[in-house]
Amino acid sequence: MAEVLSQSQIDALMKEMRSGGKKKEEKAPAAEEKKYRKYDFNSPKKITKDKIKLLKGIYDNYSRIASSRLNGILRVGCELTVLTVEEQRFYEFNNVLSENDIFITQKLKLPNKSSQPPILMHINQAPILSMIDRLLGGDGSDLEGVDSNYSYTDIEIELYRKIMGYFLDFNLDAWANYIHIETEEIYLEENPSLFQEISLDETIAIIMLDVVTGSTEGRVTVCIPRTLLTELFSIIDSRKHTIDPNAPDLTDSKAVIMSKIRDSALTVQADMGKVQVSVKDIRNLQVGDIIDLDKPKDSEVYLRIGGESWLQGRFGTYKRNSAVLISGRPDEEREKGTEEKVEEPALAE
Repeated sequence: MAEVLSQSQIDALMKEMRSGGKKKEEKAPAAEEKKYRKYDFNSPKKITKDKIKLLKGIYDNYSRIASSRLNGILRVGCELTVLTVEEQRFYEFNNVLSENDIFITQKLKLPNKSSQPPILMHINQAPILSMIDRLLGGDGSDLEGVDSNYSYTDIEIELYRKIMGYFLDFNLDAWANYIHIETEEIYLEENPSLFQEISLDETIAIIMLDVVTGSTEGRVTVCIPRTLLTELFSIIDSRKHTIDPNAPDLTDSKAVIMSKIRDSALTVQADMGKVQVSVKDIRNLQVGDIIDLDKPKDSEVYLRIGGESWLQGRFGTYKRNSAVLISGRPDEEREKGTEEKVEEPALAE
């Protein structure tokens, strides 16, 4: 029996005959285009890639130092890792902060004594409240009811200052392999919108750190102004060929050593004379006895420094106190005596 075509099959057959029997080729799905970040030519990058890489290495070391020390301070497992190191404008960082956020600043004392803007650090509420709870004797896990509208109490603000002071101190150890820096007083900024020590258009380096304390995770942000970074990198570059990166200048090392020696304390001992006395006489000594030094009363007194005779003089008083008037050095007397002995006698005519 011949096969009977359905109406849909007849329509498909007629459509194929009209198109010449060629099937329409299906288009292959287009490959997903790779997305690139647009470069803003109005605000070009001012921190080079090698400097960003150097910062990454410094704060990798910072993370290891901070992790080990926070373990002992908070008595709980702490771990810090570097997430990103990038260049931004300060207003991009400042706009992210809410009115209840606070951050801490500290100026650095550079070896060249130049005045630079401060370094800035901020931490999320969850990890800092967990750390505060640990310092107050808790386990750092009771963070219910904490949201972006949470305001710190006066006690929490002081503990915030103390904890963030530790984080700022870790910077000194992290940078110690490259440059020796000192710090000034810490300042707490409770209103980010009123902070004016860094211009909103100032280029900054943002180092984002992931911090885990027990079961709590958060972010620590380190903000370093470009002008401060430029000064730090210029000092580092100028000392690459010195033996000691912390030495101020090899040409001044002798003067530095001598200045430290001049401030050293030495004991000066006046030696009035020596005499031999028998043990029997020493045992019989009493108050009021006199020991004869077998020297004239106006004889020289020797001053000993470090056990050696350095100076000589005459014993007397000054402002009702015992004193020695220095008259010379013992070696000068010896030299004079030697010259007199070497002098040849005059020949008789």
